[in-house]
Amino acid sequence: MPKIIAVALLLLVLQSTNAQSLPQNAARLVQTYNRPIQQQWKGVFSFPGGDVWFSNNFPGARVSGVARVNDSLYTLLITSENTPVNASPWYAFKVWSKRPQQIVIKLTYQQGVNHRYAPWISKNGQDWSLLTQESERDSATPDYSFHLRVGADTTWVAAQELSTSADVQRWANQVSKKAGVPVTVIGKSQWGKPINALKWGNQQSCSRILLMSRQHSPEVTGQIAQKAFVERLLENDALAKQFRQRFLVYLLPMLNPDGVDEGTWRHSAGGVDLNRDWYAFNQPETKAVQQYLQRELANTDNKLLFALDFHSTQEEIFFIVDPKQKSLLPGFSQTWIQATQQQVTDLKPVIRPLVSEGPSYTSLSYLFQTYGTETIVHELSDNSPREWLIRKSKASAVAMMQLLLNQVPE
Repeated sequence: MPKIIAVALLLLVLQSTNAQSLPQNAARLVQTYNRPIQQQWKGVFSFPGGDVWFSNNFPGARVSGVARVNDSLYTLLITSENTPVNASPWYAFKVWSKRPQQIVIKLTYQQGVNHRYAPWISKNGQDWSLLTQESERDSATPDYSFHLRVGADTTWVAAQELSTSADVQRWANQVSKKAGVPVTVIGKSQWGKPINALKWGNQQSCSRILLMSRQHSPEVTGQIAQKAFVERLLENDALAKQFRQRFLVYLLPMLNPDGVDEGTWRHSAGGVDLNRDWYAFNQPETKAVQQYLQRELANTDNKLLFALDFHSTQEEIFFIVDPKQKSLLPGFSQTWIQATQQQVTDLKPVIRPLVSEGPSYTSLSYLFQTYGTETIVHELSDNSPREWLIRKSKASAVAMMQLLLNQVPE
């Protein structure tokens, strides 16, 4: 394996009236050869003489064990797929009981991990709402407890709304129908699930855009933002029609279907962070994207001008190409963020420029270094109100279309 030098990150503060900028810690080189993960035992957790049951036997579930403390208190153990891992302690389970009753559920995590995600509740696995009933953090431990009314009808509980590979496949099929283009399988995941791509707009255009999401399994707000963004691009107003006549858009709706369906905290079925494999390309998911883009951009007249990689974290962050580096659209990211702010005045983004020098561990660095692409890793807050998130994402799509139409020659 060739010697790899760690990517340096620039500690640069961008001056902006409405945007706060913070330095970003240096990305660490990680090994991206396959590492084992602990697959969950899947089934129903029951208790002698008890009348409450739990299940993790569905895609996206994550529960490692359940203990009955007394008639009304149940402790659920939530552990990661392997370590070390980003502390994004995803959980999802079903619960039901013989009779209507209120129970207390305590979420307990592996050592060194604190609770992150407030519970979301559903009665059908499709329609979700944030739990507003009584809950509390344990000041002495990382545990988190909440009260829940249960009965014979199943209640779904999850760290964020479930958005499994099957859910995203259904959405991709809707995009395919609306755009009039096929869903193309560009590769298979570690466990043989399709890595899908769609491309729509002017198929002969040399001016191209890339939208991708879900490298990290729990990052549902990034998926929500991507969906709203794409749906705005496909509307039938004059702006969207003009944009599609001028540009070709690539959509990669989900890069980590195995991790999503296994309910991992971050990693793929290969046991690694896919967004650290954009140099070695040891994983089939990233390798599929690399080869797809190589084919699509083999003609050097074709330019990947702009890319958005949707993620989620605990605040709204835009990771951008260091403005000192010259991309195909220098300065576009800052202009786009400012244009979005003009439409969404309560948007207060954090902007963190990255130095894209040395090996390309992340998608941002790879796309810039390989194609000169002006790339943004857009981190959406876990806690953003969903209506606001959708409104902001559609506004940012409008801003992108307007700017590209104005700045890119025909």
